[in-house]
Amino acid sequence: MPRTLAVSDSIVIQAPPAAIYEQVSNPALMGRWSPENLGATVRDGARDAYVGMQFDGHNRRGALRWTTRCTVTAAIPGQRFAFRVHAIGRRRPVLRGRIATWEYRFDSIDGGTRVTETWRDDRRAWPDALTNAFDRLATRGQTFAEYQRGNIRRTLRNLKEAVESASAPS
Repeated sequence: MPRTLAVSDSIVIQAPPAAIYEQVSNPALMGRWSPENLGATVRDGARDAYVGMQFDGHNRRGALRWTTRCTVTAAIPGQRFAFRVHAIGRRRPVLRGRIATWEYRFDSIDGGTRVTETWRDDRRAWPDALTNAFDRLATRGQTFAEYQRGNIRRTLRNLKEAVESASAPS
């Protein structure tokens, strides 16, 4: 079965694009919304995202924990934030290779922002049969596309709740 190489979903958040971008483009904060990511350490300590910025993402799926090395590929305030995952390891990202690309787009609409999160599978050199077998083992029965579809949905709902509750009048 050929694999799905990208999945995405969108949600409308009642906040301006720049405010949401400011949160999402800070990799250290991603653990607040993601069901799998625990946050990140920016390698040079920078506070504002820029193209070329590297960070180590800390992740957990059940009892498994791992670290990824990521590089920001797009940082357009209020419009787009993207990064490429290119190394992985248990404690340190030592195994290099094309893994995935994550992208967030922020489109201003009446009353808020449509946030679209996209995951792209960059493991193009892997044969489909091997990839599907590995994915089903790593996700307890799903392909990564199916698994990431659920993660994206949860991340967007958590992001919406966090942003809207922070901006709600007390």
